[in-house]
Amino acid sequence: MFSHIMLGSNDIERSKEFYDAILSVLGYSEGVIDAKGRCFYMSKESVFGITNPVNGEPMSIGNGVTIGFKASSPELVDAWHEAGLRNGGTTCEEPPGIRATPERKLYMAYLRDPFRNKICATHFMV
Repeated sequence: MFSHIMLGSNDIERSKEFYDAILSVLGYSEGVIDAKGRCFYMSKESVFGITNPVNGEPMSIGNGVTIGFKASSPELVDAWHEAGLRNGGTTCEEPPGIRATPERKLYMAYLRDPFRNKICATHFMV
């Protein structure tokens, strides 16, 4: 559904360190810094990028914005969360675990990255 997602950062190298750690748990390659200083993670389906804001202003978090990464098992969600905590992320919302509705059952974990962007890892159980 999405072609790409870009997050702002005030320190691309620090963000790259954090996202290299959590995305490697999910099987993605290390991010690549382009000529403009942006960091990109690419898959066959989409692109995830980190950039300094192009307007020159400091980055700020989007209130109500969450970016979710797919995980193939609950164990990978937990490993993703632990990697994030070890690399400067902070936990937010409920602890990692099952979130269920009558329509589906998910295993999720939430983090704030070092610049307070809200992210999650999700395993679709049903």
